Amino acid sequence: MQLITDTIRDRLIANGRESRDNPAFDPHPVVKLFTPDAGATWLISECDPQQPDYLYGLCDLGLGEPELGSVSLTELEALRGPLGLPVERDLYFEAGYPLSHYAHLANKAGAITA
Repeated sequence: MQLITDTIRDRLIANGRESRDNPAFDPHPVVKLFTPDAGATWLISECDPQQPDYLYGLCDLGLGEPELGSVSLTELEALRGPLGLPVERDLYFEAGYPLSHYAHLANKAGAITA
């Protein structure tokens, strides 16, 4: 499965540019990635327009401490869970809220709940 399609990448880059130019910008997550066998989830809202391998969003490694931060697409593509399963893209995810809302809920729950 291709984690980041061209359409998704275009939206992530556009959000990255807007975030760079407007510090108050609070984008909606564009894509949800997860490990089917390890409990990790990422809600990705943008990427660095100059280096699209660097994604930004809400990262939850399944340890009860979700946080906003960056992750490498290359590393996600190489990642395998305990059963050897790769990271997948949630094909049905549609963000209804800005990233800050998901971060607030995740910090209260100790996990991404979207």
